[in-house]
Amino acid sequence: MTVSPVFALVDCNNFYVSCEKLFRPDLKNTPVVVLSNNDGCVVARSSEAKALGIRMGVPVFKIQREMRQHGIVPFSSNYALYADLSSRVMNTLESLAPRVEVYSIDEAFLDISGVASAVSRVEFGQQVRQVIGNWIGITVCVGIAPTKTLAKLANHGAKSYPATGGVVDLTSPDRQRRLLALLPVGEVWGIGRRLSARLQSIGIETALDLANADPKSMRNQFSVVVERTVRELNGESCLELEEIAPTKKQILSSRSFGEKVTRLSHMREAICEHAARAGEKLRQENQQARQVTVLIRTSPFNANERQYANSATAALPKPSSDTRDLTALAMRLLKTIWRDGYRYAKGGVILSDFHAPGIYQPDLFVGLSGGMSHGAPDRTSARRNGDELMAVIDRINQSGKGHVFLAGQGFKRSWTMKREHLSPAYTTCWDDIPKVR
Repeated sequence: MTVSPVFALVDCNNFYVSCEKLFRPDLKNTPVVVLSNNDGCVVARSSEAKALGIRMGVPVFKIQREMRQHGIVPFSSNYALYADLSSRVMNTLESLAPRVEVYSIDEAFLDISGVASAVSRVEFGQQVRQVIGNWIGITVCVGIAPTKTLAKLANHGAKSYPATGGVVDLTSPDRQRRLLALLPVGEVWGIGRRLSARLQSIGIETALDLANADPKSMRNQFSVVVERTVRELNGESCLELEEIAPTKKQILSSRSFGEKVTRLSHMREAICEHAARAGEKLRQENQQARQVTVLIRTSPFNANERQYANSATAALPKPSSDTRDLTALAMRLLKTIWRDGYRYAKGGVILSDFHAPGIYQPDLFVGLSGGMSHGAPDRTSARRNGDELMAVIDRINQSGKGHVFLAGQGFKRSWTMKREHLSPAYTTCWDDIPKVR
């Protein structure tokens, strides 16, 4: 007998803020916000901050008065802390369900198709909330439905209505339609602002209106994606669980600088740092890159300053994930686009054209010309034991016990992004482990 699919979407509540409050019990009922890179805008808000009317994405300088008046506590984004706690949440979920798709840093889809034969779905959702809360200290909400799109809406209902106890089961068609009638069409997963406006222009105001639309008509007027959404809203599962994340097409490492960069030596450090960071991400994907792009630009928001933006791309002689190869090419590319006399606000590195290790057809003429390709020396051929070296470096850097980096990444790094309200790396740095007295 075929079992109909049932999905549970588990979503952490105010995740960044929850991570910060987890180690600061004194802030339990205090309004808290987490800031974007360079402490520029609000990217996460506690329930208390939301109640004060603090909007998502608002620049910090615009809410200084409210922050002083209401005692709002700001935190700089602590990516190491958030990533570690996310990993703990996802590992716990994998122990509770047979199949899990990690959708984002704070969301995961669970396949719970056979759960109802042992325990009610709502009871399972409550168990998930209890285990995550007790083991990790993070509060989650659970939305349950026969499709991923409906599970998303069920989770929205679990967060919006306290009476649900943080769990909503939308496997009943009647309950589905009641909730869909309450939600504007813009709340549907995959319906963005522009698409929502187009749908409203033809009379589709609510999620229920979209569910009642003819799927084929929606495909003809909009796209196959909208047709699939309509079918999902009617309980027809069109999106399967993706247990293995698809391989990325490219990897970008880029940050706005804490202070404007005017010297080539400082930009070299920044680009070297981004190349190293991108290389680490590449190795986590178990891929090698053939193509490297370097980009730099001034700030488009400073109208009184001279503007300049440029990028350069080149290919390695053969794919590599060795930070030294990526950095060497990035430095050559930077030299071609650097211009003196500008105040640079951002720089970055993009890796693309990925290949699985050992699966690459080399250029015939590289071998015949003594290791040269298009005038570029094949430096990758000299990287003996490079994979082993990179593995050791990654293991040390991820252990929290030390940090190994290329000298080219610099030591003072005056260009790094501003993080004046950064909390300790409580779970990944020995020196930051909370001390109990």
